[in-house]
Amino acid sequence: MKHSLPWMAAIVGAVTVLAQTAAPGWQVLFDGKDASAWRSYKGTGFPSKGWKVEDGTLHVVAKGGGGDLVTREQFKDFELSFEWKVSPGANSGVMYRVSEKPGAPYETGPEYQVLDDARHGDGKNPKTSASALYALVAANASKQTKPVGDWNEGRIILRGSQVEHWLNGSKVVAVDLQSPETRALIAGSKFHSWPGFAQQPSGHICLQDHGDDVWFRNIKIRRL
Repeated sequence: MKHSLPWMAAIVGAVTVLAQTAAPGWQVLFDGKDASAWRSYKGTGFPSKGWKVEDGTLHVVAKGGGGDLVTREQFKDFELSFEWKVSPGANSGVMYRVSEKPGAPYETGPEYQVLDDARHGDGKNPKTSASALYALVAANASKQTKPVGDWNEGRIILRGSQVEHWLNGSKVVAVDLQSPETRALIAGSKFHSWPGFAQQPSGHICLQDHGDDVWFRNIKIRRL
């Protein structure tokens, strides 16, 4: 069977290329090679350390000190599609409508949690587990997260103040960021002291460096 391996590898490579090619209306933010759509938070270029483009992925390196990545462009209403996988015990996130005025992205941008639920302490709290609206709204209890080392498919859909988080083909969060109920949740959370949190009409997409090995790929977006 060894003679079939190059043929199989060619098919896998072709599938990867197709997966990273955007359909009409979509904009590729990372195609497996080109990271020019991204730069450091409050920076001008891609980090010189802590982030690697390797094997078709954007890899945040554990304790690499690269800091958070943001898109060069800003987005208002959009559908964002991405894949993510984590190392054992890892923590990261994808934030949206991020402003660069405050000191950190989480002061303005709501977060789609990226996490190893089984090994990280945040996995014990549904509001801080994988795909939750971090620290505010839990993902559906029926969510299906892939094992550590396998790829998960994430999706964020944002129209006005209505946001949805999707995980592996299922909608797991649906919330109005400006509803009285959500504003009360924010007021009772650690975000209450940041008046710009979840208030930006548009902003950057942010990939978080939380100091752990995490990988992203097939990142694309379409404006709504």
